[in-house]
Amino acid sequence: MQAPDDFDPPIGVAETLAPGLRRIVAPNPSPMTYRGTNTYLLGTDEIAVIDPGPEIDAHLESILAAVGPGARISHILVTHTHLDHSPLSRALSERTGAPIWGYGDTHAGRSAVMRRLAATGMLGGGESPDLAFRPDHLIADGDVIEGADWQLTALWTPGHYGNHLCFRFGDAVLTGDLVMGWATSLVSPPDGDLTDFMASCEKLQALGARVFFPGHGAPVTEPQARLDWLLDHRRGREAQILSALAEQADTAEGLARRIYTDTPPALLPAATRNVLAHLIDLVGKNAVSPIGELAADARFERVGQG
Repeated sequence: MQAPDDFDPPIGVAETLAPGLRRIVAPNPSPMTYRGTNTYLLGTDEIAVIDPGPEIDAHLESILAAVGPGARISHILVTHTHLDHSPLSRALSERTGAPIWGYGDTHAGRSAVMRRLAATGMLGGGESPDLAFRPDHLIADGDVIEGADWQLTALWTPGHYGNHLCFRFGDAVLTGDLVMGWATSLVSPPDGDLTDFMASCEKLQALGARVFFPGHGAPVTEPQARLDWLLDHRRGREAQILSALAEQADTAEGLARRIYTDTPPALLPAATRNVLAHLIDLVGKNAVSPIGELAADARFERVGQG
């Protein structure tokens, strides 16, 4: 994780970020959510709510209060099905009649590798999934979703989560938890897939967007530089893991303790899951190998050093 920026918005208040776009921060701060989940309201008459957030009554009322006279919520869109992003979609839909849009249920979009590993039951993971999520409308990569005064293009961007979507409008992108300014994204198998994460970041690079509006934290005003940093950061972490394994075989947890030396103890489990994601990616590249079965607590070695 990175040091936090100076993002300190009022909680539960709709703030205008761009013409037609407002943000309400949910009251769910934590080491993994920063100040809270960013819920976005796009449009003036027919409003799309992107990432309603966690199931908190006060946040539901904040969203409804922000709609305004003569306007209505027409769409509810979800970037991915972590518990801090999607559960409030159900209550919001019941209150407004607006349908819920998403890529699929909580297991949709997993890579073949992750589906296979998840089936073994030896990988662990599955942090904070919204198992009850069922969209009324499925969104595919490239789909265009429209309201009276807005248009979004959906981008399937797995990596942080298999069913993760970003939404492009104009020269901006709502990036969910794929790209944030305050921290790197957690990639925790089997929901997270580092191979997919790198490809999704490269997909966003090709868009040449002016600004990213993330699921947590402040807008990312230099998106290309941020993406370059994220990709370089992951490549650097890979090099650290390979270097550490050149010294001795180790588990994901052992490697995390050796590499994430400045990370608070409370965040070491998340760091361990990130290391596991790298190890699975490196197994796919035939650069490392588990000693025995591939599992969350397996020991890994460099290929050719066993």
